[in-house]
Amino acid sequence: MELKRQHLIDPVVCIRCNTCEETCPQDAITHDRNNYVVMAEKCNFCRACVSPCPTGAIDNWLLVSRPWSIDDQFGWEELPVGESGPGEAEAAPLPPEEVSDLLAAATQTTGPMVPPPASAAKPYTNLYSRETPVTARVAGNMRITGDGTESDIHHVVLDFQHNAFPFLEGQSIGIVPPGTDAKGRAYNIRLYSIASPREGERTGFNNLALTVKRVPGGVGSNYVCDLKKGDEVQVAGPFGQAFLMPDDPQANIIMICTGTGAAPFRGFTERRRRNAQDATGKLMLFFGARTPEELPYFGPLMKLPKSLIDVNLAFSRVPDRPKQYVQDKLRERADELAALLGSDKTHVFICGLKGMEQGCDEAFADICRLHGLDWAGLRPRMREEGRYHVETY
Repeated sequence: MELKRQHLIDPVVCIRCNTCEETCPQDAITHDRNNYVVMAEKCNFCRACVSPCPTGAIDNWLLVSRPWSIDDQFGWEELPVGESGPGEAEAAPLPPEEVSDLLAAATQTTGPMVPPPASAAKPYTNLYSRETPVTARVAGNMRITGDGTESDIHHVVLDFQHNAFPFLEGQSIGIVPPGTDAKGRAYNIRLYSIASPREGERTGFNNLALTVKRVPGGVGSNYVCDLKKGDEVQVAGPFGQAFLMPDDPQANIIMICTGTGAAPFRGFTERRRRNAQDATGKLMLFFGARTPEELPYFGPLMKLPKSLIDVNLAFSRVPDRPKQYVQDKLRERADELAALLGSDKTHVFICGLKGMEQGCDEAFADICRLHGLDWAGLRPRMREEGRYHVETY
């Protein structure tokens, strides 16, 4: 399936003030006595019309297999809802076997697949494959850990230009490094978690970011970390149907991670910051690294308002300070976590090194024991309800 993004105007909200038509530098907007409409063949997604629009009717970007004509749009009484995402009854296609194996390995410790949160939006999956990838262009590549530290983690922004690549917070993309291995075989696909909210790094721009750590001798990580601005990358995906952000503003989200496991939680946090600042659900982040200099996004994380997110950092290699791990921070916040775990609105997400799983599980068991909760019963119930998700590697 090949989808394209199309700019459309909501006829229900539009007040026909002509501001958009006057503003559009491409002369892509016109009107009749019924509607103002956008000509798909002329629109270049510059968004010059968006800010002057007094109602927001102009800010609609649907995914379509065939662009709506202006004659179609002239006849609308409302936007064609249902074209913006997979239908409720439409089963998501299965990912290729090599991707299924990677996803299964990331969740194997916790058992069978967990359903997505009930309030999560329905994701697009497997739109592009190894055989039919989409081309993205590198818009930026920046090291986000301190110079001189062993941990070389990069924030890589990929621009999909006019190719539709719809995704949700918590999904992954696949990249196949060019070339072949020592036996002449194409390299295996690598999965990288998306670090952006569904609107992209900047609202209205068709891009996303990855958080990638360079691994000595690693073919995929070195390929991605060495990409230069303007390079083209072949991308498959998006992948993943379960590790998705609950979109309920009342949902409490406990996020636990180390290293590049922060990627999906950056997307979760940006989603709340941009679209639901008045959400009543609590965001709590437990983030582990050896030192502050090795913690990706440390600077931006420290600037986030406490009213948005409750940040708890654990460092295990700071001179003259005792080693701390995420499970230690969980125990420090036992009272608050116990209160959250007692709510059916609470979701737990764990992402990062596989070795952290057992420590987190034991910490939650201790917290529940001290506060009269039954972790042995609560944990499987949360999993069945799509409220306890683990992706580790």
